[in-house]
Order: sequence, then C-alpha cells, then structure tokens
Amino acid sequence: MFLFEPISILEVLIKGLFIGIIASAPMGPVGVLCLQRTLNKGRIFGLVTGIGAALSDIIYALITGFGMSFVMDFINNSHNLFILQLVGSVMLLFFGFYTFRSNPRRSFRPVSKKKGTLVQNFVTSFLLTFSNPLIIFLFIALFARFAFVMPGHPVAQCVGYVSILVGAFLWWLLLTYIVDKVRTRFEIRGVFILNRTIGIIVILAAIAGFVFTVTGLYSPVMK
Repeated sequence: MFLFEPISILEVLIKGLFIGIIASAPMGPVGVLCLQRTLNKGRIFGLVTGIGAALSDIIYALITGFGMSFVMDFINNSHNLFILQLVGSVMLLFFGFYTFRSNPRRSFRPVSKKKGTLVQNFVTSFLLTFSNPLIIFLFIALFARFAFVMPGHPVAQCVGYVSILVGAFLWWLLLTYIVDKVRTRFEIRGVFILNRTIGIIVILAAIAGFVFTVTGLYSPVMK
C-alpha cells in the first residue's frame, strides 16, 4: 500500500488551502465576472459568484483525486513519485507564466444591470466554471507537486478536500471585500497587477518545489 507517513492534518490543511487559493486566484472569465458583479450589483452578488466557482472547482478536484488514486501503484516507489513531482512543478511553472502573461481585459464583458436572484448568479457562475474542464490539468499539477492523494488515509484526504473548498471561499471573500472597499478607486490596472502578482507567486512556488524535489529537502514518501 502507498503510504504517506507521518500524516500531519495541519500539513494537509495548509496544502489544501494553498491549492484552493491557487485554483481560484487567476483573473480568468469567472474572476473578472466576480469583480464586475461586485462593482455593479454589490458584494453579496460577487461573493455568490465566487462560491459557484468554488463548488465547480471542488468537483473537479474530487474527479482529479479519484482518477489519480487508480495510478497510485505506479508511484508506489520514491523514483516514480520523484518524476511525478518534477512534472507537477514544471506544469505549475507553465501555469504561472501563463497567468503572468494573460490579459484580463479580454475577459471583461457587459454585465446586465438587472441584479437577478442570488441563486441565478450562483448557477451562472457554477456553469461557467464547470464548462472549462482544463482546470483538471491544474489540479493534476498541484496534486502531483504536493502529493495530495493519500489512499489509506480517508480522514486526512477528506480534510484536504474540505480545506480546498475553504481556501477557495476565503479567496473570493477577500477579493470581494477589497473590491467593494475600493470601488470608487477601482481601475483595470489593478486587475493586471493582481494577475501578475499571482503569476509570480505560482512561478516561485513551482521553482521552490522543483528545488526541494531535486535536492530531497522535502519528500512525503517514507515507505
């Protein structure tokens, strides 16, 4: 059996929070939609937009984890996991560069002046996020980098998935709070700066993960 020993619930919690934030933070169509709804309709509408995206993300995270659990025998030794973590770090590096170079302006769309119900805003956000299955590749990279699939440890795994959802929710909560507070001074330049900052953070995390893997400074595999 493939074991992560010892399993630290706190470590799993921190990893899950980080994964949830990284999966939610880039200013793609849903992120921009959340900003626009916060500015035009109010913070609560922006927040339910983010919650809809978070629910979609956790579904894809569960699909990713369930799929990866079938190949755990392949990484049942340190060499294979070493390769998988290197690949995960490289994938994260490319994602960071993509985020850094992306242009959030392209995602801005006219937003209806009609507020609609909170349920309608939630559902449209969920469907928009769920229509992009490419998020699975990001979760594969993150799960591989952080060795997040833990067969034989159902409690830790459940804590991990819940922490992903909490991390995503905290991101949307913080984002809508900040945008709502600076709504009179909000500029598109702020979105560019935010997106580039996120890209830099992901790039640095990917480089750090690559170095840790190569040098053996951190390895979740004990046996």
